[in-house]
Amino acid sequence: MTSVVVVESPAKAKTINKYLGSDFEVLASYGHIRDLPAKDGSVRPAEDFAMDWVVDDRSKKHIQAIKQAVKSADRLYLATDPDREGEAISWHVREVLEQDKLLAGKEVKRVVFNEITKSAVQTAFEHPRELNRELVDAYLARRALDYLVGFTLSPVLWRKLPGSRSAGRVQSVALRLICERETEIEAFRAEEYWSIEANLTTPDGKPFVAALTHLDGEKLDKMAIKNEHAAKRAVEAVEASTLSVVSVEKKTVKRNPAPPFTTSTLQQEAARKLYFSAKKTMQVAQRLYEGVSIRGETVGLITYMRTDGIDMAGEAIAAARRLIEKDYGGTYLPNSPRAYRNKAKNAQEAHEAIRPTDVFRRPKDIAHALDDDQLKLYTLIWRRTVACQMESAALDQVAVDLRSQTPNVGLRANGSVVAFEGFFRVYREGTDDFNGKDGARSGCQGDDDRDRILPPLEEGQRAAVENVTPNQHFTQPPPRYSEASLVKKLEELGIGRPSTYASIISVLQDRGYVKLEKRRFEPENRGRIVTAFLERYFPRYVEYDFTAELENELDDISAGTIDWRAVLREFWSPFFERTEEVKDQPNRDVIDAIDELLGPHFFPEHADGTSARRCPACEAGRLGLKPSRQSGFFIGCSNYPDCKFTYPLTVLTEDALREAASGSNGPRELGVDPETGEPVSVRKGPYGHYVQLGETPETPAKGKGKSKGPKPKRASIPKDIDPVTIDLDRALKLLSLPRRIGDHPETGEEIRAGLGRFGPYLLYQGNYYSLKEDDVLEVGLNRAVAIIADSPKKDPVIELGPHPDDGKPVVRKSGRWGPFVQHGRLKATLPKGTDKESVTLEQALEWLAAKAEKSPQKAAKKVAKKKTAKRKSPSRKKAAASASD
Repeated sequence: MTSVVVVESPAKAKTINKYLGSDFEVLASYGHIRDLPAKDGSVRPAEDFAMDWVVDDRSKKHIQAIKQAVKSADRLYLATDPDREGEAISWHVREVLEQDKLLAGKEVKRVVFNEITKSAVQTAFEHPRELNRELVDAYLARRALDYLVGFTLSPVLWRKLPGSRSAGRVQSVALRLICERETEIEAFRAEEYWSIEANLTTPDGKPFVAALTHLDGEKLDKMAIKNEHAAKRAVEAVEASTLSVVSVEKKTVKRNPAPPFTTSTLQQEAARKLYFSAKKTMQVAQRLYEGVSIRGETVGLITYMRTDGIDMAGEAIAAARRLIEKDYGGTYLPNSPRAYRNKAKNAQEAHEAIRPTDVFRRPKDIAHALDDDQLKLYTLIWRRTVACQMESAALDQVAVDLRSQTPNVGLRANGSVVAFEGFFRVYREGTDDFNGKDGARSGCQGDDDRDRILPPLEEGQRAAVENVTPNQHFTQPPPRYSEASLVKKLEELGIGRPSTYASIISVLQDRGYVKLEKRRFEPENRGRIVTAFLERYFPRYVEYDFTAELENELDDISAGTIDWRAVLREFWSPFFERTEEVKDQPNRDVIDAIDELLGPHFFPEHADGTSARRCPACEAGRLGLKPSRQSGFFIGCSNYPDCKFTYPLTVLTEDALREAASGSNGPRELGVDPETGEPVSVRKGPYGHYVQLGETPETPAKGKGKSKGPKPKRASIPKDIDPVTIDLDRALKLLSLPRRIGDHPETGEEIRAGLGRFGPYLLYQGNYYSLKEDDVLEVGLNRAVAIIADSPKKDPVIELGPHPDDGKPVVRKSGRWGPFVQHGRLKATLPKGTDKESVTLEQALEWLAAKAEKSPQKAAKKVAKKKTAKRKSPSRKKAAASASD
């Protein structure tokens, strides 16, 4: 009997194909083969949430291969991943095959395995099961919900908030978290406080450090010493004290290892230790799961990486204990295995924790088969797995209290010593350094965790004060979310599921709602506006509790305790009614509401008490948010059209308002160019600030001819130059661009620097090189040569000769899609297999002529479109006159 096995990825197919006999043909679906069409009506609530599915073009050839194989097979095994998405892919494959009546008389079975190893795969095929309908229903419910929210809410956003993108069910809640944290940071006001440290010595001269805890007999809290005057008084009190030890407290504290990885904890630790994004972590983990080639054998290195479970199989625990005893000794092995259990949100979707498939595959032993990222992540997983079965670490902690004789002053000294490192020898959770290499103590303790040892101290013992140091501090705002802390927060709130966190974060960035700066999320203005809109008009649907409860109901579907259509009905009716209500809201009311909500952000109160809302142009109008079809939103004056002041959507700090004021009163003269005698000025146009040499020619009335005089020379002001503080010298340098830097020392060809559409650049051999960090006005020859050398290699522009028709050069270039020849604006790609170095002028002319023959129709269409666009429709009066004639 022959069998067809369907998996979702070619890498997985390649791996398990080696574990099965010649009677099995393993094919890949390449992920989902069907999806809901991206148009309204693909999910129909009025028809009890009926759905339309289509096979996308990319999947057609893969499905055709599966169909062809199934025709001559006796059995079909669906072996996609062991989770909800994997169950859905298998369901889609079966549905498509049944629609074509290809499964009649054939046995169809579902096969799942948590790791891609020979024994696990063969055991799974010995115990197949049926498709799990509850998991499929859970997939249908989630897919329908996300579709309905997106296709119902997004059009409302587009209509009410120009420039906005789509909104998602879970992404909108995650965006709210980021925006709320930013609001907390903006509202934060730092408070000053001081701490006092004293360097003390024992009678035999051994030094130690203690912190002030009591003053004037009162216990001090963190904020008790509020200013320098109070700090000096505290220092004087300590310096005047005679201290003695009043208590010595010693205790041994045990630290237990963290459980093995789940999806979310792996993403968090990989972000902290390896600086991996959640998306990258899952991509690398996928490759480790699907298998790599080790000494000619393809084998999966880790168990399935989408899981909420923290338990490990008994044989895996036994193997870890054997390795610990062999590599580290019996003292590092607890008397009994450590058992980790959690209450999974849904037992049917719970899997074993993420662990190596064979713990005896040490990172150093397989490093040759892995790339750098794979080795780092595998090492992280291997260490966490080994550490979770090791003995606890033991720390000896000492706390010593000292008092002055008059009991007015009290200090405390703390010390800590690692008495037994236990699992610290292999791994320590948190933000410690990690280099991904397999060393016994690498990543155990960073500099901040060094032992703090106190000298032997006893009650009644005196301590001399050597010196006292006051330390000024300021309270800090809450930190912005990193990928690790955002994933942790989402998991704590029960929003989304671990397998979705990577896509949630990617969507927020792709839509331009947030940006990642120094590994921390900052909301963009667009994101804040969308969040304000949703909080004002859809508060229920961005509530954390509501979203978490909905996630629980979706989990209940896969547990078989609730009908999926019932969940959709309960959600859909009130949601649809609310959307219809918001559609009827006047756009002006929506803008005013958002302006009120975001006013404290865009118009913060100034230190001198003046309002950031006051228009700097007319000084009478009130600044506020205004909609724009092109840019989304901008800042404008309430006195429009009398006052036409506008400013880009940005926070109007005092500096920004000063800049706005300088730009609102027209050009600002910088001086006179000594060579031409022409005035140099700073001006603001629709695309930002620029400098201009000379006066703008007088513009005649509309339709009365061209401007009088030549157009003056202008140069954009780069983002790193403040248009408010720019001086004449710098403006003249900008106007002199592009400038010659010098000749390349190897080729002798000229290098130039200039400002273009995409920012500052170097020009060499006809190619442009972006200047990202260097000053276009100051960059020298040596630095320019280094930038060119470090950039991806670009082919020089080669001139083949003059075109016989007009004498203009015909050149050969290399572009994104390969080499091509060009004459003027006409371009022709080199035929496949052509050696670009041997291209002649005659060949280039032939290719260009062939391309020109195909182009006339397109060119004619473009000309026709332009003429149609320029043609003016007759006025009503003329149209009426024409009709009467």
